[in-house]
Amino acid sequence: MNSSREQEPALKVNALVKRYGDMVALDHFDMEVNRGEVFGLLGPNGSGKSTAINCILALLSFESGTVRVFGQEMTPTSYDLKSHIGVVPQNVAVFNELNVQENIDYFCSLYVPKKADRKDLVEQAIDFVGLGDFRRFRPGKLSGGLLRRLNIACGIAHQPDLIFFDEPTVAVDPQSRNAILEGIERLNAQGATVVYTSHYMEEVEQICTRIMIMDHGRQIALGTAEELKGMVQAGEQVTVETLDLKESTLAKIRALPLAQSVDYDGKELVIHCRQGEHNLQDVLTVLESTQTSYGHLTSRPPSLNDVFLELTGKELRD
Repeated sequence: MNSSREQEPALKVNALVKRYGDMVALDHFDMEVNRGEVFGLLGPNGSGKSTAINCILALLSFESGTVRVFGQEMTPTSYDLKSHIGVVPQNVAVFNELNVQENIDYFCSLYVPKKADRKDLVEQAIDFVGLGDFRRFRPGKLSGGLLRRLNIACGIAHQPDLIFFDEPTVAVDPQSRNAILEGIERLNAQGATVVYTSHYMEEVEQICTRIMIMDHGRQIALGTAEELKGMVQAGEQVTVETLDLKESTLAKIRALPLAQSVDYDGKELVIHCRQGEHNLQDVLTVLESTQTSYGHLTSRPPSLNDVFLELTGKELRD
């Protein structure tokens, strides 16, 4: 990229508005992604994530607002700018008639016209995703995890500076998921800026430097995972194994100021706490003062999933 634009963010979206008839899909949506980061974009179904990405990529028109990539305005005809962008879609997008190597070569050719220039790029992409032993296989012969890795290779073969990953680990086994996440971290270490969407919160917390949560077409929270956890009331979850919890003791625990919710199934007591410094000690004080015997006890800090549910609600979305 032009050295004069080195200080510009990789992506800057300002006040984007997109409507479908009377429905507002993006409501003055803002987003800024710094160069060299892995940026997590989260939101429930229908929050506007896919619409935002499609507008950023100039695949959708929008009513107002601006999109700038590496300091340049993004338009449908910004072909040079688009050559610096890679997209790995949620739905695998490859040609069943072509084998692994041919698929990667085809998608690379959209950005690198000369076959001689593509040869090393295709080989590097095959090596990067570990498909060397499958280069002559057609997609129909690949497992779900290998197919996902082919999907990634097709999106990154031209070595883009900005890469969008949309749910890249859906329906893959743990080994494939781990390989994909490690691959994304390697791409980032090599200089790529990554925008990552997923419904697997543990993945986002593992690899993303900053995370945005959006809903109803606008940003509702932004920060590191720890910063987001500090924005909500949710605190730790205390779990206690006990078989002799009396109703009077349970009532005392429910009356604690820290307790957001308390559940007991006859074997396990689970307390979801508000943020506080002495939650575990307060629970233990009640158990010991009532001479309640207990076994295994754990305290789990709030997760990104807890934050997500508190900010976006727990109702199901279509």
